[in-house]
Amino acid sequence: MSSGENREPTEAELAEYSRDELVRLGGQLDGVEVVHNPDPWPVPGTRAEKRAERRTALWFTLSALAGLAFLGVFIWWPWQYRAPGQSGYFLYTLYTPLVGATLGCAVLFLAVGALYYVKKFLPHEVSVQERHDGPDTPAAQQTLLAQLADAGARSTIGRRSMIKRAAGAAAAVFGAGLVVLPVGGLVRNPWKDPNSEDSLWRTGWHSPNGETVYLRRNTGNPHEIVKIRPEDLDVGGFETVFPFRESERNNPEALSAAFTRSDNPVMLIRVRPGQEVVKRAGQEDFNYGDFYAYSKICTHLGCPTSLYEQQTGRLLCPCHQSQFDVFHYAKPVFGPATRSLPQLPITVDADGYFVARGDFIEPVGPAFWERKS
Repeated sequence: MSSGENREPTEAELAEYSRDELVRLGGQLDGVEVVHNPDPWPVPGTRAEKRAERRTALWFTLSALAGLAFLGVFIWWPWQYRAPGQSGYFLYTLYTPLVGATLGCAVLFLAVGALYYVKKFLPHEVSVQERHDGPDTPAAQQTLLAQLADAGARSTIGRRSMIKRAAGAAAAVFGAGLVVLPVGGLVRNPWKDPNSEDSLWRTGWHSPNGETVYLRRNTGNPHEIVKIRPEDLDVGGFETVFPFRESERNNPEALSAAFTRSDNPVMLIRVRPGQEVVKRAGQEDFNYGDFYAYSKICTHLGCPTSLYEQQTGRLLCPCHQSQFDVFHYAKPVFGPATRSLPQLPITVDADGYFVARGDFIEPVGPAFWERKS
């Protein structure tokens, strides 16, 4: 097609064009003038070219190794909580930094490798294009594909097996990391042993031997034991409480574990006298007078619902702004949460201390596949 022709070629004519002819046609149809388009490596096989190829492959290889390290740390590194002074505490403190560092390095090295490849091997074309309105014609669409194929061919990626293997390995490992990261928290089977103390159906408020479970205040000292009485809470006030058994009084590990178990925190709330409260069906006697105890774990993603507005009775989760109405069995009224906060049945013993009448009757925290509600 000569430069003087203004008509667009037919589909039959386009089928006869070579890729170079389609590239030139695409420039003409788009009003593009190529001002400068040097070959990055006019003489193939030079020492500088091979050095650039090795460096590019090195970055992709480092990305793959960092990705493998991330998978190893995420799956096998000790992640269970250890209190200061306990065996394994130092390794536990390294878990989160190592997960972040290895995943960050995998992303960084992959990006550096891609940028280095673009800088060293893609043609640095300088073009001038006139703007035009309207949709692309079939000829423009076909020439665009040809231009993309030409860019790939001119980048010489087809003959750089070292870079392709390294980049493929990096992309594969990084992709595996992206899959493992969200799926890793979903692999726990809640039905594996529903009677286990660590199952999703049990919390620290469960008493397998019938021992009394008290509501305990967190003073900041895990070894200091302060049990809660009704007069300890002001009207309209609230406090986060934790389970305590007398058998744990001289057990420092158990006392600390009560504060660190994720499903233990409970919001003890004292509503104003005369406040009308709608109770959930089947849980009409879970409260003690004006005192109500709800799980502090948000039913959306497990953040702490730590903000309480006593005038409106709203509990707010600061993570994603879910709000729960304490005056209406802590049902969600705003935000992404869709289930009410589980309520802990409470009463007062003969000595005037708050005690739990039993465990929660439903799992605490976010939903999972096997839940019916």
